[in-house]
Amino acid sequence: MSITSALSSALSGLSATSRQAEVLSSNVANATTPGYARREVQLGAAVLAGTGQGVAVLGISRDVDQFLINERRLSQAGDGERSTTATFLGRVEDAIGLPEEPGSIPARIAALERALIEASGRPDVDARLAAVAASAQSLAAGLNTASQDIKSARATADRDIGTEVDRLNGALGQIHELNTELRSFSAAGYDVSALLDQRQKLIDGVAQIVPLREMPRGPNQVALYTLGGVALVDGTAVVLGFTPTNTITPDMTQASGALSGLTVNGRAVDTAGIGSPILGGKLAALFAIRDDLAVSAQGRLDAVARDLVERFSQSGLDPTLAPGAPGLFTDRGLPLVPTDEVGLAGRLRLNAAVDPAQGGALFRLRDGLGAVTAGPPGNGSLLVGLGQALSAARPLASPGFIAGSRSLAGLMADVLSDTATRRLGADSQASFTAARLSALSDLERQDGVDTDQEMQMLLVIEKNYAANAKVIQTVSDMINTLIGLGS
Repeated sequence: MSITSALSSALSGLSATSRQAEVLSSNVANATTPGYARREVQLGAAVLAGTGQGVAVLGISRDVDQFLINERRLSQAGDGERSTTATFLGRVEDAIGLPEEPGSIPARIAALERALIEASGRPDVDARLAAVAASAQSLAAGLNTASQDIKSARATADRDIGTEVDRLNGALGQIHELNTELRSFSAAGYDVSALLDQRQKLIDGVAQIVPLREMPRGPNQVALYTLGGVALVDGTAVVLGFTPTNTITPDMTQASGALSGLTVNGRAVDTAGIGSPILGGKLAALFAIRDDLAVSAQGRLDAVARDLVERFSQSGLDPTLAPGAPGLFTDRGLPLVPTDEVGLAGRLRLNAAVDPAQGGALFRLRDGLGAVTAGPPGNGSLLVGLGQALSAARPLASPGFIAGSRSLAGLMADVLSDTATRRLGADSQASFTAARLSALSDLERQDGVDTDQEMQMLLVIEKNYAANAKVIQTVSDMINTLIGLGS
């Protein structure tokens, strides 16, 4: 080997080890940076005219396990879906409340039943009649509040859908732009590791909203498809469309056109069912809350409200009532229309005839809602009948429940049991997906930057650098010696 070749080889070694030290320092500095993938300098022999000329830096590689990343992304989507669902069902359960909780709907039903029993024993005591009115008012207010909570959750889901769709559109557009930049920079020979990290982070964000598959498309190019086979990014980025609704009422549905669906490049797509391209992610869970879970929860509350209204307005219970007149509970002061049950829990009101605050009189609880003047104060037969109507087992007129006769308390217990079962199931699924996501994330971090290993490699790089520097120093000494011989 000539002196020139030795010097060239040593200089290339210095350049390569310097690049290795630079990449290694970046690895250590970003050891805890989310989305950062460990870099490694790829080296190869430099050959000129068939002769070795030292070492060449072939490029910078990112150390990633794509299979593990794909599995983690699917777990992210599942975690987003199930935690969102579990949170909503927990909110519904809280709105109803447990029987032992003061202010819960079951507790308010029990309070009305006690008040009727106490008032029927002493119908001449106005305080006991007032307790009946207050308990009935409280029960109506409890159903109103629970209905409002579900309505609010449904409106929140609709707003969140709009937010997530905007996030998706923004992320997909940026991923497409990064694909374009990566194509250009890769062709120019630049290190594109930072751009690849940025793109991976964006794809991770998309995977939290919609489960997807990443497919390679040439050097440093990717395409994204939903599990349902709809392209999100492949050459170009799709545009998702959704229009939030300012105010949502219980009767509004996507099927009726009152609520917005989802479009992909202007084409409507299913938001539920096995044919939905968004199935399995947070976006699907939000649509399920708005269009299914909240509607179902509202329907169960409306069934309780209807049963309550019909119990106190049944024929023969109060002989002072005119045919078709509302009983103790009303639909905003009007009789119940069976075909207008949707949203009844939010419209339930105490009959103004027994509410002194609305110009009514307490004696009508004892003498009849249609009574003009007070009757004998010791007559408690109507109060006894009201109490029996509340606790009697009767068939349910509303659809969607298991056939059979129940008391109002029994019906409410069934509603609460069904809600709790759904919530417990959702919590169990959410816990499983969260544990799986945590395990996969831990595995991914284990494949990340190991600072101990990086420090060991730094020692090797230091020795290599010193060795190449020693070669240069030796060549320099040789040249100086040769110059000295010639002088």
